[in-house]
Amino acid sequence: LSLHDALPIFIVLDVRTLKEYTEGHIPNAISVPLETIENKAEAKLKNKDDLILVYCRSGRRSREAALKLIEKGYTNVIDFGGIKDWNGEVVK
Repeated sequence: LSLHDALPIFIVLDVRTLKEYTEGHIPNAISVPLETIENKAEAKLKNKDDLILVYCRSGRRSREAALKLIEKGYTNVIDFGGIKDWNGEVVK
């Protein structure tokens, strides 16, 4: 068992628009805009048991997206709110 095997897999999911994402996002975040989550979630988020940390700008869209993912059978979804509250690095 390597150290990598012991670390949980997690995905940071940005559900804002593509324009908002390109203006600045959390490092390594995957973009799946809320309006596309119904059709695109399974293609981008293969393992329904991965830990998925969902954010948007203020927290409204991330909550809606998290609920949609749970409805689709994702088991480990955490809505962590808005990027406006993020104090870490932002990638442009």
